[in-house]
Amino acid sequence: MSDEQYELGLAIRRQVLGDEYVDRALASADDFGRDFQRIVNEYCWSSWGREGLTRRQRSLNNLSILASLNRPDELEVHLRGALNNGCTLDEIRETLIQVSIYAGIPAGVGAFRTARKVFAEEGIDTGSSS
Repeated sequence: MSDEQYELGLAIRRQVLGDEYVDRALASADDFGRDFQRIVNEYCWSSWGREGLTRRQRSLNNLSILASLNRPDELEVHLRGALNNGCTLDEIRETLIQVSIYAGIPAGVGAFRTARKVFAEEGIDTGSSS
């Protein structure tokens, strides 16, 4: 891949996850992890620049995949990204329900737990419990 792919991926990563998160990830990359950070930008984030899906759709896809694979740390990051990309609570809830049906209730339980944590940290009211 090229420096152009790296720069595209880096720009998209910053737009979706925010400068603070990306700066922290890059600053913590030592000799061991520096090449991995480059790969993340070149391959992963530059793919978000492809046509065919909106960033909102890509965010919802990522939520489905990460919840199904039980990757709560990355799910937390991508929940914030989904909110930045304009995904609504309804869309996120329906995505996580779909995960629960197809990937199993335990995957859904974990995903909803992670989502509630992120929403609370972001000051998002998910409604009162009855």
